[in-house]
Amino acid sequence: MKHSRFAGIVLLLVMLFLYLPIVVLVANSFNLSRYGGEWAGFTFDWYVKLFTQNQPIWEAFERSLLIAATATVASCVLGTTAALALHRWKDRLQTVHYGLIYTPLVMPEILMGISLLMMFTAIGLGCGLFTIWIAHTTFCVSYVTMTVLARLQDFDDRVIEAAYDLGASPLYAFFKVELPILLPGIVAGGLLAFTLSIDDFVITFFVTGPGADTLPLKIYSMIKHSRQMPVINSLSTLMLVFTCVLVAASRLVANRRHRRPAAAKALK
Repeated sequence: MKHSRFAGIVLLLVMLFLYLPIVVLVANSFNLSRYGGEWAGFTFDWYVKLFTQNQPIWEAFERSLLIAATATVASCVLGTTAALALHRWKDRLQTVHYGLIYTPLVMPEILMGISLLMMFTAIGLGCGLFTIWIAHTTFCVSYVTMTVLARLQDFDDRVIEAAYDLGASPLYAFFKVELPILLPGIVAGGLLAFTLSIDDFVITFFVTGPGADTLPLKIYSMIKHSRQMPVINSLSTLMLVFTCVLVAASRLVANRRHRRPAAAKALK
């Protein structure tokens, strides 16, 4: 079967469209020029300034990590509970429940941000880290719920019934039987929630307060007012490298898990 030359050209153009800006960003993080319009020489000065002269960036990064981590934990607990309820009970109330869970996935972020801001203002809650955490948990729950629901589609309820027949309590059956089976879906939903939370800008922009800027908001502020744009490129490059290392590590672990059953079958 011959490969289409047109398909290869389209693939190449798409890859260039997606990854060429990232390559330019990484290159400009080593560019001596402050504005990145032309190559002025190779330097590590922007990385040095990132670690020595930009404490507000690291404070914003710490806030982003704190909010993302706590929102991920909360959304995993609430999302898993919601998915189990939607899977086990089928009635009109659960239909409404499903609609409430699904709505944040299709609602424009600007509308959600304005709605949350109006709610916080109406109840007299000052905007800050706590309101950002509530907002992030609100939209992350939907993604975790949908991911766990997809895992539950292939779940065999007879496994739980067998555990009950063997004398297991509902709590023991959940933690020892059901939870390990659902764990890959929960982890996948948690990773998705963490990524969306640490990357969110629009909703965070509406519900933030003084001294509660997250990393995306700080980067936006630096783009508008700072003269050290390459420092942002350096930070973005480090985050890119960290993400690639995590992806490579996860793939390595997954490949080892797949090789073990294959090796066991070969020995048999």
